[in-house]
Amino acid sequence: MNKLIVVTGGTKGIGRAILAKFAAGGFDILTCSRTKADLDKLVDDFKKSYPKSQCYDFVADMAQKSQVKEFLKFVSDLNRPIEVLVNNAGYFTPGEICTEPDGALEDMVNANLYSAYYTTRGIVPDMKEKKHGHIFNICSVASFMAYPNGGSYAIAKHAMLGFSKCLREELKDFGIRVTSIMPGATKTASWENTELPDERFMPVEDIAETVYAAYSLSKRSVVEEIVIRPQLGDI
Repeated sequence: MNKLIVVTGGTKGIGRAILAKFAAGGFDILTCSRTKADLDKLVDDFKKSYPKSQCYDFVADMAQKSQVKEFLKFVSDLNRPIEVLVNNAGYFTPGEICTEPDGALEDMVNANLYSAYYTTRGIVPDMKEKKHGHIFNICSVASFMAYPNGGSYAIAKHAMLGFSKCLREELKDFGIRVTSIMPGATKTASWENTELPDERFMPVEDIAETVYAAYSLSKRSVVEEIVIRPQLGDI
């Protein structure tokens, strides 16, 4: 039986690229999205491109705790060990702390932090029992630096990195590796209306290659944090 990777928010951008890389490496895949049409398209595309890879999908808004719990029940009911978990769900809305709409912080924390927190809490017990697994948290350069219009997104991503560091310490004695991925500007839907040339962005495939390379190390090693930026620097 193939190994299984779970990627939250995997129908587009970085999440989809990670799923494609692992499916090409012989993994079965499991992902979720708020939009069924996006999931249907992903499953259809992957069945054609990776016919030996089993695809599981579930409709869920990971910013909603109740829907995270429904997703976790779906995962549990499969009764399959999870080799890799990628906490990728989230989104970016620009704004300044003092002027962004009321509720912006709550929305950013729910989508970018609590989604990973609750998903991890649901999946880690089985990894601990088996003393095996790898968790990737998709953070951001916003996790360690402030920049104009970062606002509540940067606050949430700072917290995401702290969450990841704590997980690393808690899980290292169980043989579970934890890696924080901190990409700079990557060509995803968040930048779809920009007039900047593609050369200013990293392709999503580079993030996927980075994740797969970190996973592929021996179990005696772990890449704790990776910062990856466009060659021409931050935007």
